[in-house]
Amino acid sequence: MTPGKIIEAALRLSDHDGGLDRLTLRRIASELGVGTMTLYSYFRSRDEILDGMADYVLGRMRLPTEPPTDPAEAMREVGLAFLDMMHEHPTVIRLFGSRVTDSRPALRGAMEAPLQRLVDAGIPGPLAVRCYGFLITYTIGFASYQVPRPWGRTADTDSPEHAEQRRQRVHVYAALPRDEFPRLVELADELATLPTNQQFLVGLEGFITSVLSRTENSVQH
Repeated sequence: MTPGKIIEAALRLSDHDGGLDRLTLRRIASELGVGTMTLYSYFRSRDEILDGMADYVLGRMRLPTEPPTDPAEAMREVGLAFLDMMHEHPTVIRLFGSRVTDSRPALRGAMEAPLQRLVDAGIPGPLAVRCYGFLITYTIGFASYQVPRPWGRTADTDSPEHAEQRRQRVHVYAALPRDEFPRLVELADELATLPTNQQFLVGLEGFITSVLSRTENSVQH
């Protein structure tokens, strides 16, 4: 038994079996095949385990190994890295909304490295902070919307299960009374794509365009 194994078990349960609301010390101990008191040898409380979960996920956020070639690519990489992290561990979305972590691994993985990526791409430090703030909060909000809508979790190649769920969602909108919901019926196909990664990219690219435009204008003046 190690603290790392306890954290990994807690993440498995919260990511795939009921979320944080159902995460108890008893369930973690059962997942590991030990008694509940064994956990107290490593963590004094459930809150300490939650802090450890946040540190574990944030400290392991992954960015591409190759440096970005321009500011747009850097912002795109950071935004997608945040989204990938929240896809892999949906628990972190709730953790962001309930806890603040100052551990060095978390600060290095989820703050220092993304900020360095933005600065290395030529974005001035103060503007890099503003970009970082938008990217992380936008991703938290989008991922929160996406998690309970599984038909939106699409990769480059759509799974049959998600395609069927999206077809059913189209049917929900299309079957509404047209006199009450003319736009929902008309736009049923498009509405079903709202929680997809493609929709995430629409917002991300809009932000990138805005930042680049402001930067170019400030240079000209």
